[in-house]
Amino acid sequence: MAKLSEIIQWCDGTLKAAEFKDYAPNGLQIEGKTEVNKILCAVTASQTAIDAAIEQKADLLLVHHGYFWKGEPYPITGMRAKRIKALIQHDISLVGYHLPLDAHPVLGNNAAIAEILALENIEALDPSERNPIGNIGYLKQPMSPEAFRALLTEKLGFDTIHLPASTTQVQKIGFCTGGAQDYIEKAAQQACDAYISGEVSERTFYQAQELNVHYFACGHHATERYGVQRLAQAISEQFNIEYSYFELNNPI
Repeated sequence: MAKLSEIIQWCDGTLKAAEFKDYAPNGLQIEGKTEVNKILCAVTASQTAIDAAIEQKADLLLVHHGYFWKGEPYPITGMRAKRIKALIQHDISLVGYHLPLDAHPVLGNNAAIAEILALENIEALDPSERNPIGNIGYLKQPMSPEAFRALLTEKLGFDTIHLPASTTQVQKIGFCTGGAQDYIEKAAQQACDAYISGEVSERTFYQAQELNVHYFACGHHATERYGVQRLAQAISEQFNIEYSYFELNNPI
């Protein structure tokens, strides 16, 4: 058992949450029990994830995509009201970390992608960022774009979409998980051969051609499964409490 306040303080410090200008609040979003015995982690605080937390008698739901995003309407009604009401009724805390959990060099989504793909010599995609949201890494050996797509599909469990450029081999890889398709321009500025993110837009097809950077869309959910699991495991080890991961395989 651990105090909720101590868990939040540790996570905020570990992830340097205060240093990020984000689209939603990082850390404690809905306060539940003051003591935590069990954590359930999930990519998104969907109703299904909340139902799983209730069923598993979790005290804390840890997610990458929480609530209260910029631009959302203020009234808590409809689908959002149902979700929040369920958390409050069952005294379950909602804790979300967005950009800090992308950027962390050990626990983060990008760090996990680099390890899974065995990328080397990791550096910032944007050298001007204090806590880089995107990264660059290098394959040990150059690969054809087709072989690299097959590797991504195998390792990430997602039918990767490849938007081709004209180069016949890739080795210097830019990457940022989730919905960061427009960072392909940063990848081009850094002379990357290819760029990986989760989602894809209509405009990305033309950007890949005209910037001459192969683009690989590997799934928003599929690229962001890892950070919450790594963070939950780290919390578990730090505070000696139980955790589990809830997988709802979102095909987007």
